[in-house]
Amino acid sequence: MILLNCSTKLQMLEQMLRNNFPESLKVYGAVMNMNRGNPFRKEVVVDSWPNFKTVITRRQKQAKTDDLDHYTNAYAVFYKDFRAYHKLLQEPDVINWEQVFQIQGLQDGIYEVSKAVANSKQLDVNLTSFKAVEFSPVPMPDANSRVESSPRLSYLSVAEAGLLNRTWSRGGNEQCHQYLANLIYCFPSVCVRDENGKPVSWGLTDQFSTMIHGYTLPEHRRKGYSRLVAVTLARKLQSRGFPSQGNVLDDNTASISLLESLNARFLPCRFHRLILTPKALSV
Repeated sequence: MILLNCSTKLQMLEQMLRNNFPESLKVYGAVMNMNRGNPFRKEVVVDSWPNFKTVITRRQKQAKTDDLDHYTNAYAVFYKDFRAYHKLLQEPDVINWEQVFQIQGLQDGIYEVSKAVANSKQLDVNLTSFKAVEFSPVPMPDANSRVESSPRLSYLSVAEAGLLNRTWSRGGNEQCHQYLANLIYCFPSVCVRDENGKPVSWGLTDQFSTMIHGYTLPEHRRKGYSRLVAVTLARKLQSRGFPSQGNVLDDNTASISLLESLNARFLPCRFHRLILTPKALSV
């Protein structure tokens, strides 16, 4: 294991990862954030340098986290050889196997390899797989043309993390509340506010530069707000040089239709999120 803590090498890694799109997008997004202030306190380990075969991004060891917080305890993986990934996983101090954590990536073999090692360490593995999507950098359709009125566009505040926690399908707990507050503080977000200044539609960005939690309150749907938020957030990311990527479940037909109307590109690879739980911490 080699810990890359040299700014020059991290800049080199960012450029190298660009040559391995789209499979490297999750790791690439994390490394981009690291090279631009590292607000989420991430670090990178590789199996070798500069001719690496596996890259893993993780939370810095000195950054304190809750052992039950799989939102923050998140790893992104990209590999060129699944055997190298398997070998790196087995090295000491690469993964904290005593926590509940997640692994994200855009390669099918991530699940099989991760599960094999996790089983040997007696961890339960829960897999969710999504369609992976990316907005094209070319001009997107005009989002304002389908909005009923002139909405007030803004960004989210940390004080609104509770609302997001209550409305997110993955939320509803204190770890998620704190995680969303940290995302709002660290990364770009977009929201539409009503006449009282309350958010009614929003989207934000996570630690891997992924657009997440696109949501509109039920009473404000069919007004074009989701479309406006998605386009505005994608353009904001692109203006900063970031990819505008996202994920959608196969049965979320409303979101898939929206993405198709925006000419978003569904990637040939799928997004896999593994949540790994030590048996001692299983509920």
